[in-house]
Amino acid sequence: MSLSMKRKRIVLLAALVGFACLLGSLVLAGAAWVWLGAPLPGALLQPDPTSRTLYQGVTYQRQARQSPRPMLVHIVTIDLRQKGISFLVTPGDPQAELPLEARTTSQFLEEFDLQLAVNGDGFTPWHAANPLDYYPRAGDRVAPIGLAASRGVLYSRPGGQEPVLYISRTNQARFNTPSGKIYNAISGNLMLVERGKASPSLSGEPQPRTAIGLDRFGKRLFIIVVDGRQPAYSEGATLAEMAEIFIKLGAYTAMNLDGGGSSALVMQGANGGASQLNSPIHSSIPGRERPVGNHLGIYARPALKE
Repeated sequence: MSLSMKRKRIVLLAALVGFACLLGSLVLAGAAWVWLGAPLPGALLQPDPTSRTLYQGVTYQRQARQSPRPMLVHIVTIDLRQKGISFLVTPGDPQAELPLEARTTSQFLEEFDLQLAVNGDGFTPWHAANPLDYYPRAGDRVAPIGLAASRGVLYSRPGGQEPVLYISRTNQARFNTPSGKIYNAISGNLMLVERGKASPSLSGEPQPRTAIGLDRFGKRLFIIVVDGRQPAYSEGATLAEMAEIFIKLGAYTAMNLDGGGSSALVMQGANGGASQLNSPIHSSIPGRERPVGNHLGIYARPALKE
């Protein structure tokens, strides 16, 4: 080997070692920063804010916030008067003790060829000890905690007081009172906004959140997902903060859905498969979706070309 070739290899090796040392230093510095209680600047990790039309009658906003903590907020607004819009709650078996097969939100979207989907109600049984020890896995049987119906089939009728969003065949949406015969129905765990004001006694630490709301006249449906449990990127929202976001959007009523590692918002990608809009965090792994009980799906027509 020539002397010049040896020198080139030495220079290349030194550059690789230097890059590795620099990368290691950045990782250690970041870990130390978080350990000292000062998260890395979220603006370095968060994607840029955006606002765009996904489908006819469906718009999407992504808001990046730094105060009072790093927070990434995903907002979908659906015009319930738009032609081509329809909804699907995950179908279930009303004759079964556990009426649902668990699916990730992406699996739900792909199975039913939807354009948009979000996780829904809480469910049982469930546990998550570590990334390998959790239940349910895709295909395992579960039951929603609240009332649930899909296209006229009521498959869960518990006796609790959970709030319910009813959506009729003609897209008339109401909380807690169906408009005629029950068609699609999905439950949450509490109301966030009532008559345009935050519900009383909202508490809780910042967490990943999923929630849904309506404007005063039932013309617009809002879906909000906030990423969480991801330091320096998004640490989540409190229930009171969720209510505030809805009120600023113009929501008159809003209901909290299952959150934490269940929060997931996906849309149909260019190849027909699911594309994540948020960053879910099942079993402490960012980007990993949790198989959940039921979901709310949206059918919509392609956006018009400008």
